[in-house]
Amino acid sequence: LYFADYITTHSVCRLVMFPGRTSRMISKSKVLVFLLFFTGIGVYFKTGYQLTHYAVDQKLCACIKCLSEDKQLLLDRSNRSVQPFLTANLNLSQNEFNWWKDLQAESRSFRVYETTVANLFQIFPKNPDVIQPKYDHCRTCAVVGNSGNLRRSHYGPLIDLHEVVIRMNTGITRGFEKDVGNKTTHHVMYPESAVDLDDNTHFVLFPFKIQDFEWLINASTTGFTGRSYMPVKSKIKTNKDLVMVVNPAFMKYVHEVWLGNKGRYPSTGFMALILALHICDEVNVFGYGADSDGNWSHYWEILTNKRLRTGVHPGNYEYNIIQQLAQQQKIKFYEGLMKKM
Repeated sequence: LYFADYITTHSVCRLVMFPGRTSRMISKSKVLVFLLFFTGIGVYFKTGYQLTHYAVDQKLCACIKCLSEDKQLLLDRSNRSVQPFLTANLNLSQNEFNWWKDLQAESRSFRVYETTVANLFQIFPKNPDVIQPKYDHCRTCAVVGNSGNLRRSHYGPLIDLHEVVIRMNTGITRGFEKDVGNKTTHHVMYPESAVDLDDNTHFVLFPFKIQDFEWLINASTTGFTGRSYMPVKSKIKTNKDLVMVVNPAFMKYVHEVWLGNKGRYPSTGFMALILALHICDEVNVFGYGADSDGNWSHYWEILTNKRLRTGVHPGNYEYNIIQQLAQQQKIKFYEGLMKKM
């Protein structure tokens, strides 16, 4: 536009000085001004469109759908500001501690909690080993529950194709590889359900009391000698560099936001699923729910108690949320054969 102003001014000056020779020059100048003006406008809008188009196309991951881009996971229940894992610099609030300590009647103080967690990070990584989202990478995760619905499912090879395979509690693979696979990258446990792990598997601790932190410290070093409501392993085999501890504030968030305070607290399986929604780009779910008779059995055992239900956990409510997530195509839910019968 500055150039156009210059041309117009210059042409007027020539008209005053040389009236006979510049009339045709003014007409040509006007045409040139208009051409330059519209060319500039075209370049401006084209550049703006290209930048906007690039911003839209630039995804956070390489999956067809990225959970990390989803701003409304099941009626906006997902709050990505809640950190799933404890870190050395993450502080729990007094309110969050008060909620957490009531899960299993913890009687010790907030100060004891803080001291114990500080001791924990003297041994284990100060930050969790989490795969970060990348525009050219798709973090596929299989969350494998322990439901009897996995029997005769033949899901094993499909489960093992995932980059991250999350299992929980005493779930075993040996002898059941055809149905459940044999790959495990993350094993979610608490002391009373703990099993030994290989050097390539992350131990994900769900802590319910201060003693759970103490158990992890001692069971992986000198040995744990305390007691709990069930027998616990005095020592556990695990790679200390791959230990991750779930944030008690995240457990509170799952119970209040996702479950609406149903039940005493969420099941390990449900918390593992919501954890996957926070650290994965694509989540596929296996081995959840009761069998066709309504029993919550495990795939590796023969059920003898035909009245077995979910105890303190809101099993049916959790299962309904999983189905809603599947219906909204946030996850893919493989129900298994027994549920279909």
